Amino acid sequence: MTLGTPAMSAFGEATLNNCEREQIHLAASIQPHGALLVLSEPALLVVQASVNAHAFLGLDRPLLGRTVDSFCGDLARRVRPLLGDALTDVAVPVRCLIGQPAAPFDGLLHRPPGGGLVLELERAGPLVDLSRHVERAFQSILTAPVLRTLCDESARLFRDLTGYDRVMVYRFDDEGHGEVIAEQCLPHLESFLGNRYPASDIPQIARRLYERNRVRVLVDIEYEPVPLEPRLHPDTRQDLDMSLCFLRSVSPIHVQYLRNMGVRGTLVVSLMVGGRLWGLISCHHYEPRFLHFEFRAVCELLAEAIATRIAALESFVEGQAELAVRRLEQRMIEAISRDGDWRNALFDGAQSLLQPLSATGAALLYDGQVLTAGEVPGTAQLRAIGAWLDARPRQPVTATASLGLDEPSFEALIPMASGLVATPVSRSPGEYLLWFRPERLRTVTWGGNPFKPMQIGETPADLSPRRSFAQWHQLVEGTSDPWSHADLTAARLIGETVTDVVLQFRSVRVLIAQDHLEQVSRQVRQSDQPVVVADANGRVLLTNEKLRRLLPAAAVGLHHLDSLLPFFSDPAEVRRRLWDLLRHKRTWRGEVRLETESGDSRPLLVRADPVYSSPERVLGFVMLFTDLTERKAADAARRQFQDGIVGGHRAMVGRLDSQADLIFQNLLSSVVENAQLAALEITDGVDVARMPSRLESVQASVSRATEVLARLIWHASRAGER
Repeated sequence: MTLGTPAMSAFGEATLNNCEREQIHLAASIQPHGALLVLSEPALLVVQASVNAHAFLGLDRPLLGRTVDSFCGDLARRVRPLLGDALTDVAVPVRCLIGQPAAPFDGLLHRPPGGGLVLELERAGPLVDLSRHVERAFQSILTAPVLRTLCDESARLFRDLTGYDRVMVYRFDDEGHGEVIAEQCLPHLESFLGNRYPASDIPQIARRLYERNRVRVLVDIEYEPVPLEPRLHPDTRQDLDMSLCFLRSVSPIHVQYLRNMGVRGTLVVSLMVGGRLWGLISCHHYEPRFLHFEFRAVCELLAEAIATRIAALESFVEGQAELAVRRLEQRMIEAISRDGDWRNALFDGAQSLLQPLSATGAALLYDGQVLTAGEVPGTAQLRAIGAWLDARPRQPVTATASLGLDEPSFEALIPMASGLVATPVSRSPGEYLLWFRPERLRTVTWGGNPFKPMQIGETPADLSPRRSFAQWHQLVEGTSDPWSHADLTAARLIGETVTDVVLQFRSVRVLIAQDHLEQVSRQVRQSDQPVVVADANGRVLLTNEKLRRLLPAAAVGLHHLDSLLPFFSDPAEVRRRLWDLLRHKRTWRGEVRLETESGDSRPLLVRADPVYSSPERVLGFVMLFTDLTERKAADAARRQFQDGIVGGHRAMVGRLDSQADLIFQNLLSSVVENAQLAALEITDGVDVARMPSRLESVQASVSRATEVLARLIWHASRAGER
């Protein structure tokens, strides 16, 4: 163990002081509504078993040292065909007969990280046709227009499906705190809607398990844990990693937490969006409650569909922000042509600048001047904010909802400017575009006092999770409404647009105002975007470091725009476009491919414009280059996503018999429709760097949903054989 690293706590031995480090995946025991076997391969010899296994399965003697072939029934025949599968990420279902007389059981099979084969068995429930319920649920999810409606509908769907007394949709914020944003419960129960719960209620190790094992059931908190025998695997001498075990015992601290709430049984389903734990669907029952495999599989299937829809709705919001930004960009371009400046266009219509971020004020610090819109601090205070930003690490976007708390010298600004978003508009010190939000005094409702996560009993050592979950109201001061991811995306886009305009505007000034050449040239050279400034004859006057890094080493000392020709994949086409630019003064907007020293090519967007001093006289030309590599990667991800959806659909068809295949096709069409709609809205978004990962996340969700659906239908078809 590294010096200074806190020691991990064994399962059941943690206290509230170190529950973050409790190894809850090494429980070494299960809940008693099932049995667990650890088998060695390929003989399928039982090397570990829950002590209740032989009695639970109706077998006449202990199971250790026996192969599953010796069991009465058809377990071995059902398991062996699955041994060629990976079985590492998702447990695979098995319907079998065991015992004398033979009784039906449902099993889940997976391989834990330490090796071997884990088989968990539960008594099979009556066959239930859930296909219509699933199909209706998919349509409700697919047609939800906004996040609030989707979450409300999800809570209703899960309560109708599972029958739990209370169903909550629980969302995590950036700090890990959770909030109940939707709820369905029995009429006499106190509502938890709107309650917040501190991040400490769910330790990080538990959150990581929620990411791996998407559905967790606790049948009865008053259960007596059933230990594994032997405790350690006889070959590895290690505890069994039970991360994917649905029977795994629950931490005694969590059991006490639920007991203090008066809850007897729970079901928790993970919502994974963009590869992260976005939230949970948490179900409470005030009596013991068990949910059979079919229902748990449907819960996981619906959760994947809900997560896909969440990703689509969040991307749609970002797409709307991009549209507003593009309109603003067009206004600035028109203003340059009409008035010779762009700043008035940015501030004439204040709402076009404020609305994309839902801000109440904005300010531009540029060229020693300050322009404002809405409610903002005074000029001296704005300059002080610029100096404060200069002293911090440079970032594309800086955001805070508590400016006066983060920096005490700005405490006087709290009423007007608790919230700040800032983006630089150039490399020059003190040049920023700022947005503000005022302080919003608000009452946050917590499900119990978050500052008292534990209570002391009769002795100081008698610690317990808090026993009171009565609503606890906290008055929050000194903060604004938090900035959303869509707000920050809009700020980044507007900042990039203004930066481009600033760069072009200053490049124009190089040609118009020779007396300012050195100052402006330095600003152009420091730009983050490759640029070439040439005179009316195409002679290169100015380039910057970004361009020199982009071009091969052989491109030292460019003298004329024609000198660029050898470095492009299609020099003839580039020559033609340069001729149009130089001779006919035609603006060039297009894509080219730049040859790299490694022999590859890089896609670039070219933006070249003539600069006029009068309608008849051209002073020169400005060329800007934008690297399209990320956009191309996003396009490739989009095609790969579509191929994956189609290929996955074809791969799954034919694995089932004709009757199951018909049911599968009907339900799978809803899964695919939901995913394709999400993909359209994601690819209409603006953050191309994140687009491949988002599409990959949606495709992974569809793949998992398809597997779950296939297992469910396959399981039903096999059960129907009896």
